[in-house]
Amino acid sequence: MPVAHNPFLLGRGAETGNHLVLEDPRISRNCAAIVEERGVFRIEDRGQRHGIFVNGIRIERRDLRDGDVIGFGLDDSYRITFRSSKDQEDSVENMLTRIGSMSSSVNRVGGGGGVGLSNLNLLLEATSLLHSTLPLDAVLGSMLDHAISLTRADRAALIEPDANGVLKVRVARSSDKRDLPPENIAPSQTALRQAVQRRSPIITDDVSIGGLDLQAAESIMAQQLRAIVAIPLYPVSRATAHETSPSPDNQLLGAIYLDSRGPTAFSTLDIQILAALGSEAASILDNARLVERERERQRMEQELEIGYQIQQGLLPHGLRDFPHVELTGKQIPCHSVGGDYFDVFPLGDRTAFLIADVSGHGLGAALVTTMLQGALSGMTLGVDPVKVLNHVNRFLCDHTQVGRYVTLFFGILATDGTLDYMRAGHPSPLLIRNGEVTDLYAQGSLPIGILEDAQVTAAQTRLDPGDTLVLFTDGVSEATAPDGEMLELKKLREIVAGGSSKTVEELQSSIFKHVEDFTRGAEPSDDVTLLILRYRTPVTA
Repeated sequence: MPVAHNPFLLGRGAETGNHLVLEDPRISRNCAAIVEERGVFRIEDRGQRHGIFVNGIRIERRDLRDGDVIGFGLDDSYRITFRSSKDQEDSVENMLTRIGSMSSSVNRVGGGGGVGLSNLNLLLEATSLLHSTLPLDAVLGSMLDHAISLTRADRAALIEPDANGVLKVRVARSSDKRDLPPENIAPSQTALRQAVQRRSPIITDDVSIGGLDLQAAESIMAQQLRAIVAIPLYPVSRATAHETSPSPDNQLLGAIYLDSRGPTAFSTLDIQILAALGSEAASILDNARLVERERERQRMEQELEIGYQIQQGLLPHGLRDFPHVELTGKQIPCHSVGGDYFDVFPLGDRTAFLIADVSGHGLGAALVTTMLQGALSGMTLGVDPVKVLNHVNRFLCDHTQVGRYVTLFFGILATDGTLDYMRAGHPSPLLIRNGEVTDLYAQGSLPIGILEDAQVTAAQTRLDPGDTLVLFTDGVSEATAPDGEMLELKKLREIVAGGSSKTVEELQSSIFKHVEDFTRGAEPSDDVTLLILRYRTPVTA
């Protein structure tokens, strides 16, 4: 059925203007729509109560590719196969049209027309199976059974490349429809190699008289093979309205392989049917590959979302002010989970605060930040912070991959303004005092996790009432504009100086706004994290 309207509406009943009426009471009246924009067709869920599915994956909207199967969340209801244009119909139908005029040739080369019709019936049965909802290996096994019936081969195999590109048997069947152990199948590598190199089927009904240089192949001689079929499977590109061809830019999906110890005879029709069967199998494998990629992407997104929720749960929420500290903090990860981390927690009547940046991004960096938080929790038990950080340094050196390190700034602020702090490879905080912005001098050490013998050292200073510390990760100072220019510390100091009279929340918002404006709204290439503290008048007893 042509998609003759834009949008093309699908649903139950014609009274709501549906162009394709689906008579199933479980399908919503306003179910879905296919929208065409600039030659691209997109399906949208318009309210199907059981969901709209493409190739088994639930979607809200998705661009359609030739061969995509649309479902409505009901195993026993309609399924629609999308074809990209009226002329680009199923390759089997095209093949039937092309060979309809070949009957005289079939009779001359392949014998009686009854055999040809029988073989066509095998193809149609195989095609129906290929588009069924059975598990993929069951579908492929049945397809091989039909290929054996068509070719009168002894055995057949579906072969796929592994991660290294080496062809491995996935499914194998015998002429009596039994599964064969893949490891017991030794297909002719010569025939497969020639088929892949030529990007076209290798079909020979008698190796001993063939002209394909197969006679000397060791596996063929050892197994005493006479007839061999090797059909390479590539994603199909529709070149014209009446012709299908493998796309030259796509990788090999696999191959159909058949062999026999006895000679056989292939008619022109047999060869056409084998080619069509290969095209159908390639389409199914390609769709299966795309479905698996989509499922893997969804699994990864789900895992990242879980990781994000866990990591966000580890960050302090609703930062409360301490009697002598006004504070705020925020993190924007460049991925679902990131390597930046900050925390604020009480140590008796003092306030401990931390900002850290784990090298890299994603789950690996997030796991290290989680471990870091667990290790630092020992400080609440009265353990010396220097000892804790030196222990973390040794642990990271022993248990993480080379290149995975942490920069951090850790401080403990007393009620009288005394600040004890440690800096390990992290940018020095900016200190706002009386409207002036300077770097908090911090003689630091190497980042944690680089050298096992490196020692974190502590320093001390005193803050005056009203002093503000701006702690940040390099995702702020190294924010990059589309033209490659970086924000840099000089510009950051100017931004901070302009907000010296603001509350810490207003200052934080101002910094993030400047970063967003500077990068022109581009996605950050690194996690962006701020922690701002303002020391208040000391509390006296």
